[in-house]
Amino acid sequence: MANLGKRVDIQSLLALGDDLIGVLKSQKDGDALMQSCEGAKMLRSFSRSDAREIHVSSQEYQEKISACKEKIYKAESETIADAELDRVQKDLEEELQNEHLLRQELRKISDELDGLDCQRASIEERREIIKKKKKDMLRAQDLLSMCASVTNIIPNLDDQDKISGYIVDKNKKKVEKFEFEHTLSPYEVCNKLWKMA
Repeated sequence: MANLGKRVDIQSLLALGDDLIGVLKSQKDGDALMQSCEGAKMLRSFSRSDAREIHVSSQEYQEKISACKEKIYKAESETIADAELDRVQKDLEEELQNEHLLRQELRKISDELDGLDCQRASIEERREIIKKKKKDMLRAQDLLSMCASVTNIIPNLDDQDKISGYIVDKNKKKVEKFEFEHTLSPYEVCNKLWKMA
């Protein structure tokens, strides 16, 4: 039977899953995602190792079951005493019960591995999304900087209720604020901004 010290504690696994979900929801830091991914890989490796041990134990029990079946066959052919036959039958039932328990445990570990694979894929996908968002943010900043250099208009992105910003005149060293309501069409806003620039 597998080493009891290496058994997967379901509560610990669920706590790890909750921690992983919390990290994924915060999306503050790519390093935290990487650490979570590494933790998931380590847990997956541990689970696979445990599954291999259970598989080996299962094979050992299968061999014991085969040996018990041979004993039963010999017992029947040699007409051994009923007490010995009962003992062998009881051993066989115990071995069958142990095999059943090991198969259930192997099935649980296999399900956990599938879950970890899904989590790893989700982490990889989120990491790619974060990279793309960072790239898009840098591109938008560069575009705003270029627009501000060309038009001398700096938009105010903090105020989402209206279209607002500042017109900077470097020659006269003055800053003029402008505001438009969202009711204006994009075409009208664009025309007014070009007239100001």
